Amino acid sequence: MAKQRIVVMYGGKADEHSISCISAAGVLRALDTDKFEAIEVGITKNGEWIVDGEDPRKWNMSEGLPMVEKTDSSKDVVLDVALGQDGFFAREDDGTLTSLGHVDAVLPVLHGPYGEDGTIQGLFEMMNVPYVGCGVLASAACMDKHYTKVLLAAAGIPVAPGITLDVRDYDAASEFAAEADEMLAAVQQAGLQYPLFVKPSRAGSSFGVTKVEHEGDAAELAAAVFEASHHDWRVLVEQGIDAREIECAVLCPKAGEAPQASWPGEIVLDKRAEGDDQFYDFDSKYVNSDASHVEVPASLPEETLNRVRETAKKAFIAVDGTGLSRVDTFVTADGEVMVNEINTMPGFTPISMYPKAWEATGVSYTDLITTLIEGVLR
Repeated sequence: MAKQRIVVMYGGKADEHSISCISAAGVLRALDTDKFEAIEVGITKNGEWIVDGEDPRKWNMSEGLPMVEKTDSSKDVVLDVALGQDGFFAREDDGTLTSLGHVDAVLPVLHGPYGEDGTIQGLFEMMNVPYVGCGVLASAACMDKHYTKVLLAAAGIPVAPGITLDVRDYDAASEFAAEADEMLAAVQQAGLQYPLFVKPSRAGSSFGVTKVEHEGDAAELAAAVFEASHHDWRVLVEQGIDAREIECAVLCPKAGEAPQASWPGEIVLDKRAEGDDQFYDFDSKYVNSDASHVEVPASLPEETLNRVRETAKKAFIAVDGTGLSRVDTFVTADGEVMVNEINTMPGFTPISMYPKAWEATGVSYTDLITTLIEGVLR
């Protein structure tokens, strides 16, 4: 039986470029090569698509943050949208185009803007190329935390209280100090309780997120909003929730089928025991292996775990999800579940929460990748 030819994409223009590279390295090492032939397409930070670059299977986070870069052997990828699944080409040194062959599906292991936000999904829709993951609407809505909350609230799913700021007209020269009192007044009017978490609406991996602890400190608030503005002009100011952060992996390989939910897991921040005031930032997630570990299932009553699972599936349906998503929730001491955010292409390294949650639920890393790909094949 002929192998299915799968374009595995990684890198991209987003801040999460290196995380995408590490995720793709794990996927390619675990891919069932009896069933699939991988066509590796990297995207540089400048947005150039290449093949025959550095082998991503060699990448390891312990050796630094990898990046997709052009090499002497790499070739630019050229698309002919009209040819659909036969529309992938490599440009040779003399300018001629060589077909990359028929593409059965694309697995876009891309995080953040230009990969997880509906833009590349729209391109594949236009080409009529099957791809793994959420469609245009769900990808765009879940990339924007503000609109995620709007959709979830409309579906009756609890979310953290907060306000959204449009900072395009704020005074960058003063680092938003000129708007500090105005922002503080908006927080007070909304009745938000401290600590606050200030975050860009469209960014991932905790980029630009700041914890604001001092009530009434307009300067601290302004500095946090200014930091978030480096990543997006739409900034969320959310009330910190006194709760545990519980994550649930949702799987729906074929569009229209009922989604499945894994056992929920928890990221345990190990340094909190040492008195560190820590939240799950980029360093805790990817760089400092001593900072945290994953526990699946989370240490909660089974009734609460199942409530998280049902909430995750409900949230996935509310945003029109398909393929996969990781639904991040807050679980309060009295068992209330609220959704924090939805990641439509979550971290996919072997030690990431999404694969680990399914492994604990009985689905291996390789089988998970196979299931996702086979769900979109025609």
